[in-house]
Amino acid sequence: MAARQLDAALLSVGFTCSPALLGRLTRLPGEQVIDLGVRVLAAVRRLVGDHVEHNAYFVDFPKNVPDTLEFWAGLLREAVLDPVAATRLQPGTLNLLDLPRYGGYQHTYADLLAAHAELIPLVKDRVTVLELGGSLRDEARELYLSLAGSEIPLAAEDLAALRALAAFCADFGADYSADDQPEHVPVRENRAVVNEVRLATRQPLLVDTVTDVLRLAALCSDGDVTLSTPTRLRSFRRAERRILLAALDAVPAAKHGDVLRHREQWKRLGERLHPHEYPQFPRAAQVFDVARGVREAASFGGRVEAALAAGRTDEAVSLLEHTPGALLRRLDHLLRAGDGSAVLEAAERSVARASGRVLLSLREHLQNRFAPVNRVFTNRSGRAWTTPDTRAPLDEETLSRTLAILDEEIGRRLPDLGELIVDPAVLDVALPLSGKAVAPGLGMLPRGSLSPVDGELLRFFVHWQQAERRTDYDLSALMLDAGYDNPTNISWTSYANEFATYSGDLTEAPDGASEFIDVRLSHATKPIIIPQVHIYAGEPFEEAAEAFFGYMTRDAAQEGRPFEPRTVRMKSDLRGSGRVALPLVFLRGDDGVWRVKWLHLYLSGRPAFNQVEGNRVTASLLVRSIVERDYLRVGYLAGLLRAKSSASSTGGHLTYIGLEAPADLPEGARVYTPATLHELIPA
Repeated sequence: MAARQLDAALLSVGFTCSPALLGRLTRLPGEQVIDLGVRVLAAVRRLVGDHVEHNAYFVDFPKNVPDTLEFWAGLLREAVLDPVAATRLQPGTLNLLDLPRYGGYQHTYADLLAAHAELIPLVKDRVTVLELGGSLRDEARELYLSLAGSEIPLAAEDLAALRALAAFCADFGADYSADDQPEHVPVRENRAVVNEVRLATRQPLLVDTVTDVLRLAALCSDGDVTLSTPTRLRSFRRAERRILLAALDAVPAAKHGDVLRHREQWKRLGERLHPHEYPQFPRAAQVFDVARGVREAASFGGRVEAALAAGRTDEAVSLLEHTPGALLRRLDHLLRAGDGSAVLEAAERSVARASGRVLLSLREHLQNRFAPVNRVFTNRSGRAWTTPDTRAPLDEETLSRTLAILDEEIGRRLPDLGELIVDPAVLDVALPLSGKAVAPGLGMLPRGSLSPVDGELLRFFVHWQQAERRTDYDLSALMLDAGYDNPTNISWTSYANEFATYSGDLTEAPDGASEFIDVRLSHATKPIIIPQVHIYAGEPFEEAAEAFFGYMTRDAAQEGRPFEPRTVRMKSDLRGSGRVALPLVFLRGDDGVWRVKWLHLYLSGRPAFNQVEGNRVTASLLVRSIVERDYLRVGYLAGLLRAKSSASSTGGHLTYIGLEAPADLPEGARVYTPATLHELIPA
């Protein structure tokens, strides 16, 4: 009975137990199921955004939303007739915050619930199946090895999870073995997390550059493992100092030039490690001599730049061949600067020694050089900007030959996955070449991914709660024609048009606030819809107590509350460093089908008073650059995998790639979903 009650409660928020999980729960004592159910239900409600009360400014939203100016005039009339409120009004100026009923809820959440009918459940509503997992040790170990061995940089939340898992797996005690550690840790930040455990357990460190040691020192001091911001380094015990200095001593002196990038942090680390006390590590002492300027060391990058600046492209190529990843990252520049044939031969010799992520990134870059679009630059926090592509075009024959070289090498590295089944819905998902700007959440896909929008009504939502000071976020939508022109918008300055409605402006959130925009897709007169979240005043996204965005889809017959967890298709935290969030864009194709393209971008914006009218040009240019860019998608990798599987005679096992794992797969089948697509990136 308790298991069935839990399943019914989960279903109300769009989740359900698999038959195996339900069977296991029915064999547990009722009180244990209830205790487990409380924790699981709380976790999935937070995942979908249902852990808070989503009230709306207008109690009947999306019905009975007034005309914007009419609404403001009504509030002004009330304020003028109220002697107390009238004293706050400034002659000749309309400040909406001076109007008593503007910007705050005028009804309770219970009033909102009473004004709305129950949601009519439909088969198309989202239902996410919760599977029966393995033991805690097995699940933790599998996730730890997956994250640690990832070929792509992890999101901040995933990196924090990796750190917790690394410490957990190191506590296996007598059961601890080499199998509980990854064989290969390609991403530097992940390597620092693994090294933190190795340092604590007195094991040799995984180090091949001096910067690996500095990252580890920063992480051990609870600082920034990316080294983007300086860290106040802690003191290290003598045993730790020996291990760190031994790792530094093993790095060839030719790599000491890397110290110059973080010279001041190296000086601080030298003060903590006391290298003069350890004469058995002379090369380690040289590292700190370079930081203090006592010893000269030319950086590798500096030597390459000097050769290129002097027009000695052949010399630069010769240097870069020692670091194949660096050569391939500069390939476009080298092809334009020197002898294309010689550069291409060097690239062909280098591809076998470069990482799979570099090969895929170069492949994506070069396929966009056939028909250049505006260049897009994005930093670690998702802050983005765009600029016209003024580079000279590359010869098409050279481009085609380079792509063929890359395809051959990428295909060679891919594993034979046996019988391969690929869900057509996953083919347009972009390959996850970086997880930096993607906050984990429900239904998240990498930047550049395309997925269909299933439903007649589209509803965006944002929820935030301020931590210390009044904070006003504004949900808005910019709507453009096919040429990214003729803009209209829905926002606090324009509540409604013929196909979209805004829920009303909330200007502070001490207990949390939610805003919504409802879009009737069948009536939409503009084929491009860009939802945005603006910080009008108050705390940045990363400082707020909570801030998240998402969207729902419904059929026209479904009523329900403004927020219905079963209809949520996507939800993620807002955490970028910009003042304007651009999570995604909705596009109507020539076939009339609406699709969503994932952006995960932030604009710097103004320090305050951001609104959709003020960033229209910047947002439209940036979004257009993303939409027109040809991203490398799962379909590309699936084609190479099919070719390899069909050419192989081993067969036997089954591999499925899709958005979700189907229930009828045979035992032992390997499954790749968006959460594990990074495992398909070849080493």
